[in-house]
Amino acid sequence: MTRSLILTTATRLLVSMILVFSVYLLLRGHNAPGGGFSGALVAGTGFALYAIAEGAASVRRALRVDSIRMIAFGMGLAVVSGLAAAAAGRPFLTGLWRSVAELDGRQIVLGTPFLFDVGVYCIVLGAILTLILALEEDLETGD
Repeated sequence: MTRSLILTTATRLLVSMILVFSVYLLLRGHNAPGGGFSGALVAGTGFALYAIAEGAASVRRALRVDSIRMIAFGMGLAVVSGLAAAAAGRPFLTGLWRSVAELDGRQIVLGTPFLFDVGVYCIVLGAILTLILALEEDLETGD
């Protein structure tokens, strides 16, 4: 299959912007629309574009993490975020927050809902990558 020079060049710029937007959606998701699920869908779009332009092998080299391991890590992180509340004597998946630093007189707070969102992000992105890479590899081999 021949690769398009225009698509390859445009992809280099677009994928980085798509992934930054994906992280933005992840970070703002607990207090506004967004979160782990929608952020991972956007990231999956970026990796799909990269796979179309460069091939599945390039995506695997860029990731350096197996998509199945990403799913397992996300599941573990989501469970740990729920168990943290249970360990504190609260119901499973109850949100807990801790102040981690102070910046310009404002407290920076990290909560278990954010950890849960990161877990969902990893699960969804891992599942999307598994599907995209399998489909792209089938197209490349002609199966």
